[in-house]
This record gives sequence, C-alpha cells and structure tokens, in this order.
Amino acid sequence: MIETGSLEIAGETFTTVQVALPKTNLLVITNDIGYIMCAALDVDVLNEKLADRHVIAGRASGVRTIDQLLHAPLEKVTEAAREKFGWETGMIGEEALKRLI
Repeated sequence: MIETGSLEIAGETFTTVQVALPKTNLLVITNDIGYIMCAALDVDVLNEKLADRHVIAGRASGVRTIDQLLHAPLEKVTEAAREKFGWETGMIGEEALKRLI
C-alpha cells in the first residue's frame, strides 16, 4: 500500500510518502529541493553513482513512522546536502528540512 500526505514545517508544505513493503516500510518526506528518507534507500549510491545529479538527501535508520523520521537524527547525508544546505550527520530530520525553506 502507498500512502501520501502533507506536512507543514515552518510554514512550508512537504509531501510525505509511506510505502508498505514486505517486512519493512519506505518512508520519505520531500519538497521540490530535497528529502529525508528511512534506511531502506542508499545514500552511498546517491553520492557515488549519481553524484552528477547533486541530490539533496539524508537518511535515518530505525524509524517506522513519518513522525519518527521527522524527529530522528540523520545517519548519512549526501555531499550536495552538506555543501549546499549545511546538513550534517546527527542533525534531526526536521532541522535539516527547515534549511530547505
């Protein structure tokens, strides 16, 4: 099952996506600039194989809900997110997203 929704952070609307997969969930919070996601996706691929795309993304692990993703520390961020928006490992998801506004 795929669920989409919206979430307001500091006056900006973000889209939420939840995909129920066998034995796990894919979770994403995104806007037109970048996104945070659960550990079901691989930041290393974005940094290494897709580096020329300059993807703004961060990953948190151990989260099972959009709310947990929003409040979890990011364990990995793309180089583009670090360079363009100052995202750092350990930054809380909501704080990272506020920098996209």
